Amino acid sequence: MESQMYWKARLSFKNATIVVCFLNFIAFLLLMQGFFASPKRGADGGHQMDPDPPLVCKMNLWNFKIIYIAAQIRYILESEEIRRAMEPLELIKRIKEIEQEAHTQPDHEIQQVPKQNAAVDLAKRLRDRAMNDASSQQALEEWRKRKMERARQREIEKNITTAS
Repeated sequence: MESQMYWKARLSFKNATIVVCFLNFIAFLLLMQGFFASPKRGADGGHQMDPDPPLVCKMNLWNFKIIYIAAQIRYILESEEIRRAMEPLELIKRIKEIEQEAHTQPDHEIQQVPKQNAAVDLAKRLRDRAMNDASSQQALEEWRKRKMERARQREIEKNITTAS
């Protein structure tokens, strides 16, 4: 009985939690040692000489290594040079010039719908003149009268076709 009481006192939830936390901490330390430890060398201690020694790019996350041999690096650099040489630089420059020209052109060069040409032309002439003189006012009145007459004619034709 006495030994049973001894184990009950030793194996409480509090003590079990402390043991589990301690084991987790030990596992954490071992993992961190693996993450931050230097890479292992070969069996000969890393003293062998390669004609093209590998260049190592090491990341700290999970001891991940990318190894490029010098020949591979030369191949990568050559392919970059070829890619840059194949870019149509003159074409790109010309396109940028055309875009610049398109942005600097005035808006009056944009073509209008044919029905709006007369009205736009008259409005431009009135805006361009320094002063609205009697002739421009007269031209505007004549234009308005013609528009009203055309609208009346359309209305009459519309009434005739609906009455028939």
